Amino acid sequence: MYRSHSCGELRIEDINQEVTLSGWVQKLRDKGFMMWVDLRDRYGVTQLIFDEERTPKEMMEKASKLGREFVIQVKGTVIERVSKNPNMPTGDVEILVSELTILNAAELPPFTIEDETDGGEDLRMKYRYLDIRRNPVKNKLIFRSKVAMEVRKFLSEKGFIEVETPVLIKSTPEGARDFVVPSRMNEGQFYALPQSPQTFKQLLMVGGMDKYFQIVKCFRDEDLRADRQPEFTQIDCEMAFVEQEDILNIFEDFTRHLIKEVKGVDVTEFPRMTYAEAMQKYGNDKPDIRFGMEFGELKDLAKNKGFNVFDQQELVVGISVPGAAGFTRKEIDKLIDWVKRPQIGANGLVWVKYNEDGSLKSSVDKFYSEADLKEWAERTGAKAGDLILVMAGETDKTRTQLSALRMHLGNEMGLRKSDEFAPLWVVDFPLLEWDEDTKRYHAMHHPFTSPKPEDIDLLDTDPGKVRANAYDLVLNGNEIGGGSIRIHDKNTQAMMFRHLGFTPEEAKAQFGFLMDAFQYGAPPHGGIAFGFDRLVAILGGQETIRDYIAFPKNNSGRDVMIDAPAKIDEEQLKELSLKLTSES
Repeated sequence: MYRSHSCGELRIEDINQEVTLSGWVQKLRDKGFMMWVDLRDRYGVTQLIFDEERTPKEMMEKASKLGREFVIQVKGTVIERVSKNPNMPTGDVEILVSELTILNAAELPPFTIEDETDGGEDLRMKYRYLDIRRNPVKNKLIFRSKVAMEVRKFLSEKGFIEVETPVLIKSTPEGARDFVVPSRMNEGQFYALPQSPQTFKQLLMVGGMDKYFQIVKCFRDEDLRADRQPEFTQIDCEMAFVEQEDILNIFEDFTRHLIKEVKGVDVTEFPRMTYAEAMQKYGNDKPDIRFGMEFGELKDLAKNKGFNVFDQQELVVGISVPGAAGFTRKEIDKLIDWVKRPQIGANGLVWVKYNEDGSLKSSVDKFYSEADLKEWAERTGAKAGDLILVMAGETDKTRTQLSALRMHLGNEMGLRKSDEFAPLWVVDFPLLEWDEDTKRYHAMHHPFTSPKPEDIDLLDTDPGKVRANAYDLVLNGNEIGGGSIRIHDKNTQAMMFRHLGFTPEEAKAQFGFLMDAFQYGAPPHGGIAFGFDRLVAILGGQETIRDYIAFPKNNSGRDVMIDAPAKIDEEQLKELSLKLTSES
């Protein structure tokens, strides 16, 4: 037996017990005549004591050779600590060691295994197995496990069946690039890794499973950022004989359950907002509604006043920043510089201070009277003490820029509190979006999303106005889940493929298996997929998913720990009938 107790469980009531512990050496303090060792495992830290009055000389010598991260086993007696540590759960006791076994010596680690480490991110990614020993990372992985257990608990109790779907599938156009896998047994042919189990979960509904879920790996070969990885995890769900309202209701309960069980927070309201309303009020389709600063459109108030910058633009729009009228000119200039960065791309920013005394002062006083500016204040909801910030330009671009500024101010002013949870359904997305490069419409979600029945006739006359039977669940300014009611009959699906530019032959080659299945009685069905990594991070109070993944990739999609991706040798290339056209 390597241990009778963990390093986190012994307390004052365990005094005089004979125990066996195993773990890693956290740190040592050697006074010569007395030595203390902090022993760590997943569960906590226990202090060991070696005392020359009570410890044999040879054991003292052995203990003096211990180093950080040595793996050891000790046997000894639980005694009361003379100098207690109230910051440690085990801080009232220590182990007087009677037997010491070095299970594995260790090299000095490249960074300190402490909550506050001296290792930079690149170094810690290279030695991720050491980073996992640190509490901040270890606890995030334990937290992830807890969320996964609650997911399975809720869905299982609601009658969902967990079904695994294949990882080696056929490449189909679903929006992002596929990762492809050559088949040795089928020369010149390739599998693809699934971007999602979309078609398989629809086939499960055709198969009569009724309620399906899985926590599943998905793969997309796309540009990376803090909240995106080339391989990620979804909570994938599908239900038969449902309408949109059924899905929204059950997954409101699902989200409410997770937030309550994991964070102890009760969430009651799940407001709903159309896509058009979200874009007009917040400039994006995943607004953070924990704070205000709703957009106020000002074009009708700002034009024909001699300020050509506003007269010539499609949109003039502003927000009111609460309590910010006291911002200095230097602080405002800093915001102007921020929106002019290439990442935002704005030309500038007009400001209006609504002073506490009711007066208004702006950067465009030359063109607008105080009465004009008061109308701006009413339109943006500004009160005395607030700062109005205004941008102008092309509608979509300007909304995106002002949305970025709004979120930046929300972060800077501490308005996005990690212990507050504000979910929101965004509904009535456009079914199609125009792509300027290809000069045709593409599915905004995927080709299997059902159009609103009342909008189907518009597919032939005005495709851009067709609304989808689709919905996103937004939490704290992040899309955590998205889904739709699916097309479940062959004729409607064929019509959808036609409007997306597929010839009948192309549709048959790509999705013939699904079209064939629809001939045998497909039920009305729909579903939703949650980004599990992102959901866990938000519940954990962060928006960066990397620390909640055991072995993540870096921003270049590389695993620097195992050095992947990597080249394969010529023999493997021959086996796979592959030939590289150039060497990098």
